[in-house]
Parts: sequence; structure tokens; C-alpha cells
Amino acid sequence: MNDKSTLYAQTNFGLVILISCVATIGGFLFGYDSGVINGTVTGLQAAFNSDSMGTGFNVASMLLGCAAGAFFAGRLADRWGRRTLLILSAVFFIISAWGSGISGSSIEFIFYRIIGGLAVGAASVMAPAYISEIAPAEYRGRLITIQQIAIIFGLFTSFLSNYLLADIAGSSTTEFWMGYQTWRWMFWMELIPAVTFLLALALIPESPRYLVVSGQIEKAKSVLARLYGAEAAALKVEEIDASLAADHHKPKLTDLLEGPGGKVRKIVWVGIGLAAFQQLVGINVVFYYGAVLWQAVGFSEGDSLLINVISGALSIAACVVALSIIDKVGRKPMVLWGSIGMAITLSLMAFAFSTGTQVDGELSLSDNMGVLALIAANAYVMIFNGSWGPVMWVMLGEMFPNQIRGSGLAVAGLSQWITNFAITMTFPIFLASIGLLGAYGIYAVFALISAIFVHKMVHETRGIELEDMQG
Repeated sequence: MNDKSTLYAQTNFGLVILISCVATIGGFLFGYDSGVINGTVTGLQAAFNSDSMGTGFNVASMLLGCAAGAFFAGRLADRWGRRTLLILSAVFFIISAWGSGISGSSIEFIFYRIIGGLAVGAASVMAPAYISEIAPAEYRGRLITIQQIAIIFGLFTSFLSNYLLADIAGSSTTEFWMGYQTWRWMFWMELIPAVTFLLALALIPESPRYLVVSGQIEKAKSVLARLYGAEAAALKVEEIDASLAADHHKPKLTDLLEGPGGKVRKIVWVGIGLAAFQQLVGINVVFYYGAVLWQAVGFSEGDSLLINVISGALSIAACVVALSIIDKVGRKPMVLWGSIGMAITLSLMAFAFSTGTQVDGELSLSDNMGVLALIAANAYVMIFNGSWGPVMWVMLGEMFPNQIRGSGLAVAGLSQWITNFAITMTFPIFLASIGLLGAYGIYAVFALISAIFVHKMVHETRGIELEDMQG
């Protein structure tokens, strides 16, 4: 049984899949909470009388919470456990969904969105980390990719919910059920999956690798025995224990440093780079401002929301393709070709926008250029969700050695959400100053740089056991 090829011969795949599916409800809520804002921008502007800067902060405020949530979840998960942090995030999702819809001012709204951000940030790093710590190496990529499908399905569901609510009511600012405006109900719909997530977390165990790190050896053996059988469990506990620091100290941030000079480990810089580039290509501008983008080039509010629904469906299809090939093709080729594909499609979008003319203060495209922009944008979204979207989270969940996984995810997650905040906050400013041409030109350049980064810095992690990851 010491042969690693037979280590998972008695794997309880039903339990592994159940645990993965429950954890990915956090991914669904990550997507839903990120996307629901898309259809509420007009309502927020009217309700709070905000200008472009104020609107940008209302939309981006959640991302401040995401940055803090990702950082502290990574650190606190080493103290309290992965499952405990997921439970806390579920509670925060519930509070945020209710509060965002009931808010009567920008300050109140921002407060609840930051709480939602804490939940999203925690779920974004804990769900893939948790799945990576219970999954067999040969299936790990596919199981973590389910997280990205859940994120996109959450985005799709929020887009569809927003579209249907606005269609039934007439617009996002029209009074709807119980006298509340439609945009408020868009937030309240999130309560259904948030409560489901909280209840479902009672069904899953704590991560066995966390249990070993925290010294709870017998509990770890019990969980691993349920997952892989008693004999495999005993061997895996030994391997996990051997992969930790020689003095068996508790994980800490300083573990990210190495050598007498205290230099940051190379693997940490790779994680930070992967996390940042995933956002620097501008993907969340499409997710958060999709309705605004398409209205800016002449589509009605209803058509813009419908385009979001179509984009969401295409994204799910791209994620399914990624899931089917990630453990065969590998991680590095997928992100490398994804970078090249995004650079091309972003350049096509910028070109289409460059041909537009101003009509009554709004950008107008010819029919041909409008079609090009629409096709290029959806191709860009599909390429992202077939590469960087899922693969970045897969790599962050598996690339760090056991001793530094929590701290590495904390720093990488912080990088991801700070970059997300910067991109989201600056888009309305770009729109008002350098226009869509300038904004998408910048994102295209970052996509090209990301290809160079991947080629030079990123190493393959496909099929490698977590205990064998080098940092």
C-alpha cells in the first residue's frame, strides 16, 4: 500500500464529491454576490444620487472586504480550520444580502457590501483550498474547477434573476413586491442560496490536512479513513506530518520567508503574480459593469441584461471544457494560451470601440462594429473562463506546501482582491476620460504581459501530491 498509485484505491468518491459540492456553494455565492451588483447600478445611482466616482465606490466597496476576507481567512483558517471559516462566510453572506437590499444611504449600503466582501474573500480562498486538501491528486484539478463553474453559475443566476425581475417590474428602479424597488429584491434573492450554504456545511468534515497541522491526529485519521480507507489514512497522515516544518511549529506568516536574509519565497511571488494578472486583464469590468458597457454602445437596459445572461451561459460552457481537460493538458499550457487569446480578443474590442462616434454624449457603433464588439467580448469571457478563471484558483489551492498554504493563500488572495478593487474602481474613471478604447487597450497589454509571466515563472502542478509541493 506504500505505492502512491494505489494510495486512493479505496477512495469514497461519493463522499469526496459531496464535500466538494457543498464547498462550492461558497463559490456560487462568490459569483452571485459579485454579479448581482451588475443590474443594480442604475437603481443605486437613483436611490443615492451618486456621481461616477460615488457609483464606482458603491460597486467596488465590496472588494475592500474581499481583500480583508481573503487575507484573514487564509490566516485564521490555520487557527480555526477551513470548515469553520466557510461557516463564518455563510453567516456574512446572509447579513450582507439582507442589509444591501434594505440600505437607505450609500454609507449603509457600503457597510453591508463590505461584510459581503469579507464573505466572498473568505470563500474565494477557502473553498479551493478545502477541496484541494480532501481530493486525490489525479482528480484535484477537475474537482477544484467545479468551484469556477459554481462561481460562473452564481454570476449567471444573478444575471438571470436581475433580468427576470427587471423584466417583470419594468425596470430596476420600479417599485415591486411590498413597495420595495426591484433593485432591492435583486439583493434579497441571494438569501436563498446563502441559507442553503450554512445548513449544508453541517454535513461535511474538517480538512484532514488542517487537523494534522493543528495536532489533531486521531480526528485526521478518522476523516481520511472515511475518504480513502484506514490503511491509506495512516500512510497519508505520516506523509502530511513529514511535509511540515521540522520543529512542527504552527503555521505563521514568516514561513513565507526563506534563507538568512529573510527573502520572500519564489513560490509566494508566483502566487501573487497569478492572482494579480487574473484581474489586470479586466474580466470583472465585464462582470460588474456589463450592463453599463452595453448601454454605452447603444443597447437598451433590457437587452444589456439579456447579453449578461448569454455571457454567463457561455462562461459555464467554457468552464465545463476546462474541467474536462485540466488534469490531462495541465495548468501551465491552459493559462499561457488563455493569456494569448485574451490579448487578441481585448485588442479586437478596443479596435471596435475606436471606430465609434459620440451621439448625444453616448458612444455609437456601426452595426458591423457592434457585432464585432459583442462577439469579441463573449469570446474573451469564454477564453478567460476556459483558462485563467478556473486554473488560477486551482493553482493557488494546490501550489503551496502544507506548512505555508494558509499564509500563501492569504497573501495571494489579498493581491487578487486589491487588484480587483483597483480595476473596478478605475473603470468608470477610464470610461469618462480615455473611453472604452483606452480601457480595453490597457487590459490587452496586461494580458500580453501575463503570457510572458506564465512562460518564465510558472511551473506545472498537475498530478503532484500536496505533500510533494516544493516552495
